[in-house]
This record gives sequence, C-alpha cells and structure tokens, in this order.
Amino acid sequence: MAKLLKKEFALFAHPTSWMFLAFGAMMLIPGYPMYLPIFFASLGLFYACLSARENNDLYYTLLLPVRKRDAVRARALYFVIMELLQLAVCVPFAILRGVLKIGPNAAGMDVNVALFGLALVVAGAFNALFLPRLYKNPAAVGKPFLIVSVCVFLFIFALEACSFVLPFFRDVLDTPDPQHLPAKLAVLAVGAALFVLLTVLGTRRAEAIFEKVDL
Repeated sequence: MAKLLKKEFALFAHPTSWMFLAFGAMMLIPGYPMYLPIFFASLGLFYACLSARENNDLYYTLLLPVRKRDAVRARALYFVIMELLQLAVCVPFAILRGVLKIGPNAAGMDVNVALFGLALVVAGAFNALFLPRLYKNPAAVGKPFLIVSVCVFLFIFALEACSFVLPFFRDVLDTPDPQHLPAKLAVLAVGAALFVLLTVLGTRRAEAIFEKVDL
C-alpha cells in the first residue's frame, strides 16, 4: 500500500491540487461562504482524475502486481490526505482571522472549531458519493463529479441555512471561539468520525463495483 500511495503522489497528483492549497487564505475574506475554500480540495481531485484518465493511469496501475481493491484503497487514501491537507492549511488563516478581528461572517457559519467539524462531514460526503461513481465507469469523470458537486453544494447550502434558522447552529455553533467551545469540540469529534465512516463506506462500495468492471 505504501508503494501504491507513493505512485499516487508521483503520477496521479495534479498541480492544481497544490495550487488550491493556497485558497486556504480565503478564510480571511469577510462575508464569504467558508465551506468553499475547503471544497477546492475536491476540485483538485477532479482534475487529477481527469488527468489520470487521459494518461491511462488506471490501466498502468492494474498492470502492476496489485489487486483492484488495493488500487481503490490507495486512491481513497490519497483523497483523504489531500482533503486533510487542505483543512490543515485553512487552520492558520482561521486563527489569523481571529487575530485580525475581522468579525462575524454574515454569509453563514463563522470561522471556528465547529466549521472544521462540519467541513469534515462535507468532505466525507464527497468521498462517499464520488468514489463509487468514479469506479463504476472510470472513463466518465465529468458527469459523476457534476452530480456529486450538486449534491455537496446542496448540503453546504443546508448547513449555511442552519446557521440562520436553527437555534443550536445560530446561537451555539455560529459564534466566535472560544464561546461554547465544548459543544464545538463535540461537533469536531463527530465530524471527524463521520468523515472516516463515510469515506470507508464509499471506498468499500467502490471496491465492490470496481471488482465487477471489465477494463
């Protein structure tokens, strides 16, 4: 698995993924939907999948002495690493936002601990939806990404709406740190658990689908 993951970073990774890491600085923008800088990790993964298709990366991988399921797991692990890296880059800018006292985010969730927990759920949902569709027909990347992106953006819209209409979101989660920190840390922990669960479920579903695909 370590060698397969090394191959993912050497051959599958796309330059846009590294470029989009800089978008963590968007955490400093006043009145901006703060889930979007994190979504750029998914966009970088999409470009990597497009590039891999054009370069016949999947055929090359299966010529190696590896199982289909191992190829899926290595790619899923690469997804996870890039998503977590995107979140990690956002953290210092989130801290800097507080230092600069930019103020509450009028567009939705404020930049705080709970936001990162909810962002993990968004990333997990992307993995759960996109990985099975990607391996159902590896030659078709655009349509699955479009469908999943619509679903994810609807989910993001629902989360942002919650910060305006649900008292727990509005009065507890959508507040500056360190207010209500225990509740926000609980959301972060639950978000991390859901991220793992959703990614594992999506990976296992993708493995089952890919085993039946005749390349």
